[in-house]
Amino acid sequence: MDNQEQKHQRRIRYKGTHPKAFNEKYKELQPELYADAVAKVIQKGNTPAGMHRSICVKEILDILQIKPGQTGLDATLGYGGHTLEMLKCLNSKGHLYATDVDSVELPRTKERLERFGYGPEILTIRQTNFSNIDQIALESGPLDFILADLGVSSMQIDNPERGFSFKTDGPLDLRLNPSKGISAAERLKTISQDELNGMLLENADEPYSAEISRAIIYAIKKGTTITTTRELKQIINDALNFIPEKERSEAVKKSCQRCFQALRIDVNNELEVLYEFLEKLPAAMAESGRVAILTFHSGEDRLVKKSFQRFYRDGIYREIAPEAIRPSKEECISNSRAKCAKLRWAIKA
Repeated sequence: MDNQEQKHQRRIRYKGTHPKAFNEKYKELQPELYADAVAKVIQKGNTPAGMHRSICVKEILDILQIKPGQTGLDATLGYGGHTLEMLKCLNSKGHLYATDVDSVELPRTKERLERFGYGPEILTIRQTNFSNIDQIALESGPLDFILADLGVSSMQIDNPERGFSFKTDGPLDLRLNPSKGISAAERLKTISQDELNGMLLENADEPYSAEISRAIIYAIKKGTTITTTRELKQIINDALNFIPEKERSEAVKKSCQRCFQALRIDVNNELEVLYEFLEKLPAAMAESGRVAILTFHSGEDRLVKKSFQRFYRDGIYREIAPEAIRPSKEECISNSRAKCAKLRWAIKA
């Protein structure tokens, strides 16, 4: 029959009482339909799958002092949490520009913000690296306020297909824009032991960089494939088998976190991009313009601190943060991913 009704498709059931795999967490992945379930996850101090919880929102808004009619930039759009709060401050007057390189998440965030009523009349979104702030400023004019949140978004970390986390198995990719550059798996195929050792030290302060880099290069030379997150985690685990058993599990976990971070920074040229952004930043700012930058590891924080201090000495910034601002104890308890964040700010002369 032509008009035969489609048979109802049941949702694929997961094992046990609670979903564990990313794609099985249907309630968390549809927060607009299951607000109560999502609220319970957040109440436990966790971040729902496919979502991101913005860090230091109050502190950032206090720094930027956004007023209706101003023009600003969210240099790292991500899930759009900070963006949404800045748009509220504009109160439908002025304009906010936002950039991100993530070709997967950017369209979803754009659609989400449009549902809140923020379209092109108040918000312009560009898929570009924030190091191109000079190009944005040519379009926007001098910027009154700028935010750069340098952390990887939770929805990137949680999705195993992106390869950002060692906690679930997936392709060892780690690219912020999966359509450009080479994956972390490809990067490991050509790297030397000295280069890898230096990368782990510079990008993550990894205390076992020598042991881990030696084990990775030895495995590659033997013909072992390292194309998934689980394969890399196993090599790191084996490299640290000299650590006493009582301490090994935690040590492996922390080394995995650092090694994945170091690879991600390298694959995406994050420190080079940040340096370029910081160099172009003053020219893009209006007189008395304000900038806030949220960092998540020591390498990023050092770059921001030194840049702010140099431009302050040169009289380009009239005021800078005397020291890094840390998230409150309460925020760290409710959102564990806030613990390593540092916030710095500057005001243009």
